[in-house]
Amino acid sequence: MAIPPHTPPQPTSWSRSVTETVRGSHQFTVRGFSLAKGMGPGRYLASDVFAVGGYHWAVYLYPDGKNPEDNANYVSVFVALASDGADVRALFELTLLDQSGRARHKVHSHFDRALQAGPYTLKYRGSMWGYKRFYRRSLLETSDFLKNDCLVMNCTVGVVKNRIETPKNIQVHVPPSDMGRCFKELLSLGIGCDITFEVGDEKVRAHKWILAARSPVFKAQFFGPIGKPDLRRVVVEDVEPVVFKAMVNFIYADELPSIHELAGSVSMSTSTVVVQHLLAAADRYGLDRLRILCEAKLCDELTPETVATTLALAEQHHCAELKSSCLKFAAVRENLGAVMETEGFNYLEETCPSLLSDLLATVAVVDDDPASVNRKRGVCGNEGMVPVESVEASERHTRRRV
Repeated sequence: MAIPPHTPPQPTSWSRSVTETVRGSHQFTVRGFSLAKGMGPGRYLASDVFAVGGYHWAVYLYPDGKNPEDNANYVSVFVALASDGADVRALFELTLLDQSGRARHKVHSHFDRALQAGPYTLKYRGSMWGYKRFYRRSLLETSDFLKNDCLVMNCTVGVVKNRIETPKNIQVHVPPSDMGRCFKELLSLGIGCDITFEVGDEKVRAHKWILAARSPVFKAQFFGPIGKPDLRRVVVEDVEPVVFKAMVNFIYADELPSIHELAGSVSMSTSTVVVQHLLAAADRYGLDRLRILCEAKLCDELTPETVATTLALAEQHHCAELKSSCLKFAAVRENLGAVMETEGFNYLEETCPSLLSDLLATVAVVDDDPASVNRKRGVCGNEGMVPVESVEASERHTRRRV
């Protein structure tokens, strides 16, 4: 008898539905809490908008409560959906921080327990979840949660997401791009270089076609209507050699070199000075991405000693976000005195008097905090994003009263 040929089993088809939460947190600080009393029920202080799970959220604190019938006896706290979305399912955690150092925080959390009806559903923009009677105000005002007339609250949102997993029959490993490394190697070996820049006492060799591809200034200089494609030598003035080399390095590699790589053994006072000069060079040669990278780095490295010179630089090169960061940093009362003692501030007084007016305006806003800040964000219920619907925690489970 002939044995039938063996037929291999067919692969089993499968898929997997995975439901999980995407978490994110935001810390909301309320300074001058006592000054917010008397606003009236239904009027609130709003946090800045923060993003979690593809949606935007905001925290609303009602110093005199959300409902008139509570006679301002309770502080209300709600989390609101601040972006467009329909039937967004989420879990929440509100933590009022104990500022005595004993970590006796007041926590309302959905993450460590099972909810009878599952996650909460926010139906559309403006939908809210929270507590009308979050804390009795008379107790809050004598508690360790209030220190120096300041409250600190953490809000964690967990957006419920669903995804489908299926088998992947073919997996191809795609290596990361090495274009920058290849171009840097071309530059370091000097292969095919056709232009030499004389920068101070140093010479920097490069490729005109690469420079032209990245910088509109080099493109016009070498290949524009009045450009000189046969140019072999260019003298660069008003740029330090280390800064010019760093700029050329960025043109080839499309990444900001490390501060050690930038400064090397050159006797420039600080890494901040190097980045300041690099920002100016980026603006001069039309390298917008490099200019923005320098802006971001300078924002992260602001100090009382450097903020004045950075502010002048931001004004000169029209860096709006960097200018705003400098003004806000310098306007903080703890920083302002030290800033005014620096040589950079004296330079501002002499050369940029308009910036001093901007600084005074920013100081006024900071000193007026929280009232002025919350006017901008909608202290009143009829300004900014108006709460449309609220989901009371007490409607979903038995609330632990304070």
